[in-house]
Amino acid sequence: MRNAPKLRNAEATRERILEAALAEFSAHGIAGARVDRIAQSAGCNKNLIYIYFEDKETLFTTVLMKHLMRVHEEQPFTPDDLPGYAGKLFDWAIDNPDLMRLLAWCTLEQKRNGSAERGAAFRGKIGKLAAAQQAGQVGRAFPADFLLTAIMSLGTAWSVASLFGPSLDPKLAEHPAKLRKSVIEAVRLLTNAGMQSRVAKAIKSR
Repeated sequence: MRNAPKLRNAEATRERILEAALAEFSAHGIAGARVDRIAQSAGCNKNLIYIYFEDKETLFTTVLMKHLMRVHEEQPFTPDDLPGYAGKLFDWAIDNPDLMRLLAWCTLEQKRNGSAERGAAFRGKIGKLAAAQQAGQVGRAFPADFLLTAIMSLGTAWSVASLFGPSLDPKLAEHPAKLRKSVIEAVRLLTNAGMQSRVAKAIKSR
């Protein structure tokens, strides 16, 4: 019991470090981030960061994986409702600008650990989507990997980290509800592509 307050304090300090690191990494990337700034923001000794996380790269990976788990938990992939998934993804991307920047930095700086985990999650979604196509729930006009990339690109296209997002034309973001509706409709059209032709062929063959 005597160690309980120390453990709670250590965990609280660790969480403050992770929160400060998210802000630092999302703003400056891995190479540009500074451990001393993270320590100052977290209100802790710089050496504690190395004790908890060994080095800056490990700290970045820890922050990234923590929030990737959040994405999976808060936005479960639903191959049976891809337009709905795209709408939720749109909401998440708009509401979490720091995390979108963090993912962009991860891609740009090619962190192996983060990329491997993201790759595994992406392949898992492709498998589920391909199964939904085989079951006739999703159109087969496009391959599963292409379709998933298109859906995720549409869902996140208006985030702060997008190359063609609202930063280029602020008017695009003036009506988020309208944008969201357009994203959902675009995904509905994509995922239904090929469905009608298959039905027509089936009727014709009878």
